[in-house]
This record gives sequence, C-alpha cells and structure tokens, in this order.
Amino acid sequence: MSTEGNKDAKPVTDGDSGAGSESEDNEQNDTQAGETEVLSKRQRKKLLRRQQWEDQRDLRKQRRKEKKQKRRRERQAQGDEEAEGARKRLRRETAPSSLRLVVDCSFDSLMALKDVKKLHKQIQRCYAENRRALHPMQFYLTSHGGQLKQNMDERDKGWVNWKDIKIEPEHFQQIFNKEELVYLTSDSSNVLTELDQKKAYVIGGLVDHNHHKGITFKRAQELGIDHAQLPLDSFVKMNSRKVLAVNHVFEIILAYLEKGDWQEAFFTVLPQRKGAVPVGQEGSASKGGAEQQDSDSDSDSAEPITKDCFGALDQQNCREQGGQEAGHSESEQPITEGTAA
Repeated sequence: MSTEGNKDAKPVTDGDSGAGSESEDNEQNDTQAGETEVLSKRQRKKLLRRQQWEDQRDLRKQRRKEKKQKRRRERQAQGDEEAEGARKRLRRETAPSSLRLVVDCSFDSLMALKDVKKLHKQIQRCYAENRRALHPMQFYLTSHGGQLKQNMDERDKGWVNWKDIKIEPEHFQQIFNKEELVYLTSDSSNVLTELDQKKAYVIGGLVDHNHHKGITFKRAQELGIDHAQLPLDSFVKMNSRKVLAVNHVFEIILAYLEKGDWQEAFFTVLPQRKGAVPVGQEGSASKGGAEQQDSDSDSDSAEPITKDCFGALDQQNCREQGGQEAGHSESEQPITEGTAA
C-alpha cells in the first residue's frame, strides 16, 4: 500500500513542478515586455538609427576612400604639369644674395623653456621664408646648443636635414671677421639705410619679454663690433613698441632685398595690429591698447609651419598657409618681443 501511495503521489508532484516552471516563464516574459514598454518611441528610433549607423560603417569608409582617390587622380591630371612648370620658373628666377644673416643663439641661458620654444618657431619661420625668397640670404645659426638644440632634437628632428643654412655650435666671432659684423639692435644710434652685401648682419636670438633691455646693444659694445638699427622711425609710426621678433626682422630684410624700398618692406611684414602707419599719417593709427597686447604675446601663428611645408620648400614650392606663414598678412599673428630691430 505504501508503494502504491508513493507512485500515486509522484504524478501530482510532477504536475506541480511543470506549473511552477510555466509560471516562471510567464513572469520572465512579463518582465521583458515591461522593459520594452519602458522605452519610448523616440528611444526605439534612436536605437534603430544607431544600429543602422554601425551596420554601414564599412560602407562609409569605402566611399570615403574612393572619393579621396578620385580627388587625388583629378589633381594629378590637372595640376602636375602646371605645378612642375611653376617650380622650374621659380628656380630659374631665384637669385641668391651674398648677404649673410646670423641669428646669435648665445642667450640660451637667459630664457625659460617656453621662450626657447618660441625662438625655435621663429627660426623655423626664418628658414621657411628664406627657402622660398626671391633673393635668399646666407643664413647662419651660431652658438647653437643648450635648451634650443635639445628642443629642436625633440620637436623637429628634421632640422639636421635643413638646406641652405649653416648651423654652428661656435660663437659668430669665431666664424666671421670682426670688421664684417654688424649687430642689429633697436638701441643703436646708428640707422641702417643700405644693406652692404659684404657684411654679416647679426640678430639677437632672444625672446625676453623686455626682461633684458638693451642686452644686444651691450653685447655689441663689449665685443667691439659695429651696430645699427633698421630705419623704422623714418618710415613707420606705431602705437606699440618698435622691438620686433627675430622672424620679423629677418622677413623685413628679405623683403627689402626683393623690393629695394624700406617702407614697402616694413608694411609687407609688420602685423596690422601693431598700428603701423606711414610717417605723416599718424592720425589714422588705431588706439586699441596695442602696446599692452604686444608685450604679452608671442610670434606663434594660427597656421604653424608643418613638416609637409618644409618638405615642399626643398623644391621651392611650399604654398602659403592661409597667407599667414609668409608674414605678408599677419594681422592675426602675435609678436614676441625680441632685441633685434
């Protein structure tokens, strides 16, 4: 009797278990349905769009690649011959100058690292401008070492391959005869009216934010070499101080070699925000507090010179980066105080 009782009880137990399992499934389905109902119609559409976006990722990538290749083929087909002809014309028309321009980097220990980095950028701009100039100068960097060399090694390793520039660790007095040297400094009482092709003109490689006033003038006196300032006051009236960045002095001299006119050279290079106007037209100068802005800024451009640009310069075909790199349209280019002009 007990065995039969157990057998009779078993089906009842199995039936109860099946009912419990069915109940759990129903509860799970209800939960999922509840979760689905929580998502709004907008959220479901958003999820759908996201899924479609992910599904089409490879297709979009392929289309972009094809479009890029098409543009490249069109440029090559339309511009290769013209660009090559322009490069050849530029090379034929270039007439190198015998003028020597030296950036004296012996002030390295007087600058903070951030100012050394700014000097590095100014030197890059000088190099780029000289490479594409109509009358490129003989460009020298002297006393090259310390923080400047370390920064160049870290940020611009390609400098060792720069062309048409002589980078020397020695001081410029060890390279040039004393009689050949003229130090360009805004504190000099001598005004430069003409450029002597037999001279080597020295620009102080210093970004000092006016911390070391007159230091390049004192250096020239200590070394017993000639000194002079650019004839800025004879042609230009500015609301801000007339101390210019290294690259601006460099570009002004390049412009003078090309144009043969100091006033045109100044106004080709000087940023408009310096408030520069021709002498005799001072009333038209803006009074926007340029001096304060000038003292707190640097010569970094909104369009920095890229490595690609330097590569193109090796073929005399580096295009202007939005008109900014050439220094001919520098209304937005800040300027760092140097000791050069």
